[in-house]
Amino acid sequence: MTTPFTPTKTMQLNEVRQAFIDFFKSKNHTPVESSSLVPHNDPTLLFTNAGMNQFKDTFLGLEKRDYVRAVSSQKCVRAGGKHNDLDNVGYTARHHTFFEMLGNFSFGDYFKKDALAFAWEFLTSPDWLGLPKDRLYVTVYHTDDEAFDIWHKDIGLSPERIIRIGDKGGLYQSDNFWAMGDTGPCGPCSEIFYDYGEHIWGGLPGTPEEDGDRYVEIWNCVFMQFNRQKDGTLEPLPKPSVDTGMGLERISSVMQGKYGNYETDLFVNLMNATATVIGVDCTYEPSFKVIADHIRAVSFLIADGVKPGNEGRGYVLRRIIRRAVRHGNKLGAEGTFFHKIVPALVGQMGEAYPQLVAKQEEIEAVILKEEEQFAKTLAQGLRLLSGELDGLNAGDTLSGETAFRLYDTYGFPYDLTADILREKEIGIDEEGFNREMEAQRTRARESGKFALDYTSLIKVDTPSKFVGYETLTADSQLVALYNDGKAVESLAEGDEGVLVLDETPFYAESGGQVGEIGEITTDTGVFVVEDTQKSGTAIIHYGKVRMGQIEVGQKGFAEVIADVRWSSAKNHSATHLLHAALREVLGDGVAQKGSLVSSQVLRFDFSYDNAITTDELEKVEQIVNDKIAQNDTVLIEYMNINDAKAKGAMALFGEKYGEVVRVITMGENADKSKFSIELCGGIHIRQTGDIGLFKIVSEGSIASGIRRVEALTGAAALRYIQTGERVLNTLAKEFKAKREEVLQRVLILTDKVKDSDKQIEKLTQKLASFEAKALMDKVADVGGVPVLIAKVEGVDAKGLRSLADDVKSKLHNGVAILASVSDGKIALTASVGKDLTAKVKAGDIIKSLCESLDGKGGGKPDFAQGGANDVAGLDKVLANLKDELSAKLV
Repeated sequence: MTTPFTPTKTMQLNEVRQAFIDFFKSKNHTPVESSSLVPHNDPTLLFTNAGMNQFKDTFLGLEKRDYVRAVSSQKCVRAGGKHNDLDNVGYTARHHTFFEMLGNFSFGDYFKKDALAFAWEFLTSPDWLGLPKDRLYVTVYHTDDEAFDIWHKDIGLSPERIIRIGDKGGLYQSDNFWAMGDTGPCGPCSEIFYDYGEHIWGGLPGTPEEDGDRYVEIWNCVFMQFNRQKDGTLEPLPKPSVDTGMGLERISSVMQGKYGNYETDLFVNLMNATATVIGVDCTYEPSFKVIADHIRAVSFLIADGVKPGNEGRGYVLRRIIRRAVRHGNKLGAEGTFFHKIVPALVGQMGEAYPQLVAKQEEIEAVILKEEEQFAKTLAQGLRLLSGELDGLNAGDTLSGETAFRLYDTYGFPYDLTADILREKEIGIDEEGFNREMEAQRTRARESGKFALDYTSLIKVDTPSKFVGYETLTADSQLVALYNDGKAVESLAEGDEGVLVLDETPFYAESGGQVGEIGEITTDTGVFVVEDTQKSGTAIIHYGKVRMGQIEVGQKGFAEVIADVRWSSAKNHSATHLLHAALREVLGDGVAQKGSLVSSQVLRFDFSYDNAITTDELEKVEQIVNDKIAQNDTVLIEYMNINDAKAKGAMALFGEKYGEVVRVITMGENADKSKFSIELCGGIHIRQTGDIGLFKIVSEGSIASGIRRVEALTGAAALRYIQTGERVLNTLAKEFKAKREEVLQRVLILTDKVKDSDKQIEKLTQKLASFEAKALMDKVADVGGVPVLIAKVEGVDAKGLRSLADDVKSKLHNGVAILASVSDGKIALTASVGKDLTAKVKAGDIIKSLCESLDGKGGGKPDFAQGGANDVAGLDKVLANLKDELSAKLV
């Protein structure tokens, strides 16, 4: 009878990762850092999904590295495209969106025999993981006699533990013939399975019960022999190579005696942190698992440069964030919460991945922004879904049209709706949803996928007349009102809803210009317009009743806020000038890829493959200001689209145009030709001089081949310049220098500080060496082991690390714990000789100290460090430490 496995030594996830790397370093493998989650120059992949991705060209013989053996722990994401585990996350024991793949690789060096021997040694040797051999089974490709013989004759497995796996449906279509994708490196593989015990249902690979969970794959050794072509043919690789992969989360669950990955230390800590942030008890139900998994995927994607968006990688990131937020709401979270879990993740994985530490603030900010955006629509969408589900029971099916409306109007990804329905055992009409999606692709929608948009929900038969080009006000009639997407006859004070007028001065969001705001007043109430959108031929006003009550059929006075209107107009016209100036300076290859025009700022995205120099940017800025100074009339014409094209008009990104178009012309060149001619339906100023001033405040890359400029105009630009002037004048006064001399003074001062830092570091090292010699007098013998537990004064964390290194070099195969108090904070280090780490680990010592002293810390078995706050309790804790060590060392 097979009983549940209790590991002879429990290893935390970070320890397993380090052990894997240390083992293969001992086998002459070169450690290679994880590559980015965004594949470099690989159009076949949405995200890095395997450890071998960064070595693809090496396997193909297109790239030569200065090593032939490598080991890595690779960040991977499977949440989009062909490799998508998102739907299963939180509901199974081992599915993740983000995971780490441990891998060892041979580039034409060793092959099957060494690869399998290495795997078996690491898994079963008492010096490493020490797994019981009778728990392990292996599989091989059914014709791979070489691998079978290695397992049986060289390693000693009985034939009953070696399973041949054949093809399923076609040649090389087998679980034991691995391929990265439809094309690329591939070859037969040998998998290693772990037996969790007969108390769990499931059968061996190849049996009818193989989908059970008793036997779990923990390692896959791929023998890269071929390059699969587009036509399916297999070309032999220049040199047979090895690519292995072992899921860190999965093997860690084995090493901690746990059945599921979410029971291991990393996920338990993240789930507990989630409970603390939300303010509930942690029940470890699926929602906690979803959040613990998703915070890893989201944080690492953002750290690797992905931002939430409406397509590609950005869309996948947005889906993951929104799925996590929805599960947090299910647990009772109020307001934003997801970004608050980032510090817990950094505490768990920051040492292994320093980029998390460096980009923690950015990660939190990006998540917070996305949470806030989603919160605006989530509540309304959930109310709508709840209403649709009132008449449905378990076993029923939600219509595809409703699922699409949730997606299109409220930004609910399809899988989010499916996730909610799964909990209620209600199906979803996927085919109907796909039909609606296909129909949408034929329409030129003007709002983003996740923008607040009532187009699909509100069907208005009467078109609205826009009169806002010439006026800020209009006397209109209220032709329709909506509340929660349903037509109503009235809205009362405090109600949120949508109002439709027969004619309106409010510009509806289009062409990058945001919808306008203002008020609509009737005899009985006031409606505050917070946003204006299009719905077919109608213009709809989103907002709420601030006072009284409004009713369908009433006359109303609509008024746009003038300052906001003209600030937006200045920014919109400046965007046209900016576009033309960029093309003049950088070339005609510049093409608009997106824009945002509001009363506060203008943002312009454009295609350009190279970095823009400061001189180029200043030239662009100067050209725009020259055109403003010319104070030319902004010419607005209506003409046939063919005539507009013949005139040289440029179409704006994302716009849809009819036969008659509106052409905006502004600025003049030295040869009297027009500087900017564009098709545009937006609001503009009358003279270029109305813009006043143009100032670029930022420029940079936002995606491969896409750059973004942000700028200010008018009074906002002036305030920005004045702020800079104030800083410069203050520095000039401080340095007692002329303004033009400030930069040189700052550079000189910076160099002096660097020199001083170097001198301080040298002195610190000398002091540490002197201090280390003095500390050796305090070394005690504990069970035959030299042990130093000491508190030093006036040494900061960096200095303490240097001191610890000196002590370690003098204290051979001993234990040294050092503590220092500086600026009211405790710095801690622990060093343990490698021969002693089986009895006591530096990381455990530091964790224990930090728990007692209100701090955080950790590290490797032979060295760890941390920081704490309880200065008053330090002496007592250190005094008790010797007895604790004695019990472990004796």
